[in-house]
This record gives sequence, structure tokens and C-alpha cells, in this order.
Amino acid sequence: MSTFTRFALPAAVALSATLLTACGDSSDSAAGDGLLAHIEAGQVTLGTKFDQPGLGLREGDGSMSGLDVDIATYVVNHIADANGWEKPEIEWRETPSAQRETLIENGEVDLIAATYSINASRAESVNFGGPYLLTHQALLVQNANNDIRGLEGLDGKILCSVTGSTPAQKVKEALPTVQLQEYDTYSSCVEALSQGNVDALTTDATILNGYAAQNKGKFKVVELEKDGKPFTDEYYGVGVKKDDAAATDAINAALKELHSSGEFDKLVSANLGAGEAIDPGTPGDLSFLNS
Repeated sequence: MSTFTRFALPAAVALSATLLTACGDSSDSAAGDGLLAHIEAGQVTLGTKFDQPGLGLREGDGSMSGLDVDIATYVVNHIADANGWEKPEIEWRETPSAQRETLIENGEVDLIAATYSINASRAESVNFGGPYLLTHQALLVQNANNDIRGLEGLDGKILCSVTGSTPAQKVKEALPTVQLQEYDTYSSCVEALSQGNVDALTTDATILNGYAAQNKGKFKVVELEKDGKPFTDEYYGVGVKKDDAAATDAINAALKELHSSGEFDKLVSANLGAGEAIDPGTPGDLSFLNS
């Protein structure tokens, strides 16, 4: 046997073994991907907001609080219990609205609960468990203000929202006499409202309830209606990777238990006080997407 042959054969065998091992690693990695696999493995990454009181807030000591935080925690722990697994360790990841679909698609988070309204466009990119609640667009006003009781009460008033806010534009379209004042954050709007520089703040009632609960006795939430009906319907869901049916089913099972046990009402009360314009959703029913 030539020197070349003696060295080439072992090298080829080694290369083949390396390729087989690499293929095996890839398969194992794929098998261990996704929400359920990560819960079983004992470590999950959950996405939420870090700056919304009562919903998703990172406290000064690094701990997390809020309704979305509690619901996401309940979901993963319920899935663990249902499968006889240990409750997983949770790592929290901040998920700004504009980045939610990308973070899920890239596998950077296992699920997202972050005032995540379910709509047809988003449902093309991710799967949704839920909805776990139904809320509506509302107003936050000073508690002593009895002039603003709905849409008509905003006539000539200064309405605050964040820059580029769809809710504020909807009000402007329905009531052209309203004066819009935009800030970069809702907290800036709350400060302006506190100082009397604006008359009201508008966005989802869930978010406004969080600020009202944080400033007890100072603000109140006023429902927005048009022709006797809610101004908008916002269905909040839990986002997971597209086409992960097993994870979606497991999330819905957890959310159904959350509602039937009465735990949902307790969490709303603990995080959002009176919870104006917030109702339980019907997990697994996405028929509203077709309306």
C-alpha cells in the first residue's frame, strides 16, 4: 500500500465520522427546539414589556411584575405540571412592540405576552394562544375631571398619546376638533396629564388601568364608545413560533384553566385594580379574525 493510501483511508474514515456526528447534533438540536422542549429542559426565555406598570414592569431590584408577567409564568408552570416536569427557570427578555414577531421567528424568545393584540397580519407570522382577555380603547383622565365621559367630551380638548399612535388618530378621525399632543412614551403623557398640560391620554384600557393603579386616587379610566359600542376591540394573546400546534394547544389549555379556576380575575385585580374595560377572552377562539 502506498504512503498516500495509508494516510488517505484513515482521514476519510475520520471525516465521515465527523460528518455523521455533525448531522446527529443537528437532528438533536432540532428535536430540542421550541417552547415545550425548553420547558422540559428546565429553562425558558419569555418576552414581555419592561416599562408598563401593572402589565410588564422591571422593578428596581430586577424582578418582574404585572399581569402579562403573571400570565406567562402561569402558562409555563401549568404546562410543566401537566407533563410531570419541574417548573422551569425563567429568563425575561424585553420585547418592544416593533420587534415581537422577529424575536419569535428568530427563536430568541419561547413565547411573548406583552399587550400582544391578535390580528390577521401578525397571525401570518406567529401562532397565538388565547385570547386571554378582551379590552377596548379608553381614556385616562384626572380623577376630579367629570367633564370627559366619552368621545364627545373630548371636543376641543387636548388628547395625549405616543408618537404615531393609531388609537389617537382614530379619535382624531371621529372627532376632528380634538387637539393631539404626542410624546415618545406613555409615561410622559401621564406626567403631562398629572400637571394639567393635557386633558386625557388614550390607548388600550389595560395600559391605562396600570397607570391608574400605580397612582391610586389620582386618575380614572373612562371607556370610549361610539354609537353605544366600544370604540375598538383588542384581543390579547400569547405569541409562539408559527405552526407550533403542540405549544399553541398547551397554552390554550393553560389559559382555559386560568379562567375556570378564577385565577385570571385575581390577577387582574392584583395588577390593574378595578380593571375597567377588561373582560376574559375565550382561549382557542380566533373567529374574530374573520369578521
